[in-house]
Amino acid sequence: MMDDVNCQGSESSLMQCSFRRWKQHNCGHSKDAAAQCTVKLRLINGPNPCSGRVEVLYNNEWGTVCDDGWDRNDANVVCRELGCGNVISAPGSAFYGQGNGPIMLDDVNCQGYESSLMLCSFRGWKQHNCGHSKDAAVQCTGTCLIFKLAW
Repeated sequence: MMDDVNCQGSESSLMQCSFRRWKQHNCGHSKDAAAQCTVKLRLINGPNPCSGRVEVLYNNEWGTVCDDGWDRNDANVVCRELGCGNVISAPGSAFYGQGNGPIMLDDVNCQGYESSLMLCSFRGWKQHNCGHSKDAAVQCTGTCLIFKLAW
């Protein structure tokens, strides 16, 4: 289907990379390519482990998500991916405080059914037009109960 694919590294989809025209190739299945991506998420500064500012680990660096276009569909994907149930709200404007470091994602657009935030469209890694005053957050239905045992 695709041959001579050339990506720069900031693309959010393989379709944004250059390649020969569809179905024009000079190779067989012995040269099929594969990729395995691991991106981690965490929630910071929330009242419980299932609420907080959304942060993404990419290339061994944690960064935030801009709230441009951030909505309940995006937040629902994060909640499910983290095992935190369903979304209660999708606050923006650094509701749980401003992060530091890079802004990893902007213009995130999930349909709400994706199993991972990385399956949603976004502008590209570290491609943004906002500051940390617009860091995105989630509030999910799940919580983590901690029991203190006394001996």
